[in-house]
Amino acid sequence: MLALPGLARAQEHSRAGGHHRHARLTLPPEVRQAMAKTGLPESALAVHAFPLDRRGQVLSLQGETAFQAGSVMKVLTSVVALDRLGPASRGRTDLLIDGPVQGDVLPGPLYLRGGADAELDWGALWLMLRQLREQEGLRELRGGLVVDRSLFRPARPELGQPPFDASPEWPYNVIPDALHLNSNLLGYQLSADTQRLSARSLPAWPGLQFDLSGMSLVDKPCVDWEQGWRLPEVRATGAEMTVLLKGTFPRQCQQRVNLNLLDRQWLTEKAVRQIWTELGGTLGPEVREGLTPANARVLASHRDRPLGELLRMALKQSDNPVTRLVYLRLGATAAHTDETTAQAAERVVREWLAAKGIADAGLVLENGSGLSRTERIKPAQLAAVLATAWDSPLAPELISGLPLAGVDGTLTRRFKGSVVEGRARLKTASLRNVVALAGFVQDQQRRNWVLVAMVNHEEAAARGRPVLDALVEWLVKRH
Repeated sequence: MLALPGLARAQEHSRAGGHHRHARLTLPPEVRQAMAKTGLPESALAVHAFPLDRRGQVLSLQGETAFQAGSVMKVLTSVVALDRLGPASRGRTDLLIDGPVQGDVLPGPLYLRGGADAELDWGALWLMLRQLREQEGLRELRGGLVVDRSLFRPARPELGQPPFDASPEWPYNVIPDALHLNSNLLGYQLSADTQRLSARSLPAWPGLQFDLSGMSLVDKPCVDWEQGWRLPEVRATGAEMTVLLKGTFPRQCQQRVNLNLLDRQWLTEKAVRQIWTELGGTLGPEVREGLTPANARVLASHRDRPLGELLRMALKQSDNPVTRLVYLRLGATAAHTDETTAQAAERVVREWLAAKGIADAGLVLENGSGLSRTERIKPAQLAAVLATAWDSPLAPELISGLPLAGVDGTLTRRFKGSVVEGRARLKTASLRNVVALAGFVQDQQRRNWVLVAMVNHEEAAARGRPVLDALVEWLVKRH
């Protein structure tokens, strides 16, 4: 057993996924003081930690209790994806044709097939279409466009799904599909002088208009513009879309923001049609969603960066849509005919845990990103996942993606100037009722620890972070 100053042992129980025995221990005085200062009850905190060179010596407080994990759930998705898909795995988008070309005319449709490409932005789409125009010599796409999102089931997973919160327009709330075009976002610029507000989209796709009658100007600092923001209303009239802006906006202010407001199929059509027109081509009137024929020929492709690099970005910035996309890629590689892609992804994760000897009791998965009110995991389970990753040849891929305390990612300013700076690589989580940390900490004896700590409480976001910070600092200072 581990002798830890300031800790008293409680009853013993077995570690999730392993055969070690450990004691459930009370909190060190520094963490108790932080808890007392914030007013949070001890029952709100769960901790599981152990040194990687002596894994049978475990500090655990509610380590076997399933807590809502928030974004530290991304660690589980990332570890499984790196192992099952491989760090060189890449999403891919294709432009294909099925049938003969007559000079510079394509009588049949052009197929745009999504392959869970996380980096298909407007520029990448432009390059693919330019390749068709210049290298293939195509000008008239007489048969129109077929958009193929069938890699995932359902093909439009966002339809009928309630938003995570009351702000479905913000980037973190985007539900990805197999054609993740520009992350389903469009840029908007709002500009106000003393009397008048104007709005435009960037790029300015045709058929999009703005109604500013629901928004008024106020005397507030520009930096506080989001305080008066209200969810816009989108109205469709034939091929036209009108965005009705609502709320207030500061005078003498200009802001640019990326928002998820428009139907993704409508946005895809507008982008392809406008880009193709600018390249000197014409596109037939029919644009629909459908399947690509099995014998279709690929004319142009785009691939995102290798998975190891993609996850490094996603973990550093806690990117929900990219993590959800990777989670669905796990499912797409193994889906049975009677499963949705999300169901298949959950099965893959549970099978991976079983193969590594980690029990999955208490684990609740929804989208793999932690942006959920239902996802749960035991700290001991996630700690076992981290230890397994540490032992893996792919350990550098995961470790380099975890934010470095006081240096980068979501920990850029946190722990800066403290004893923890540069000594901890930790995934963060922050929801209204959840704060958490999960990753690796090096103490002053250069011993590396696995640490998973979670606070679940209605006031977690407002009061829980100092408790976790005190725990990390105590661990680093251990002698």
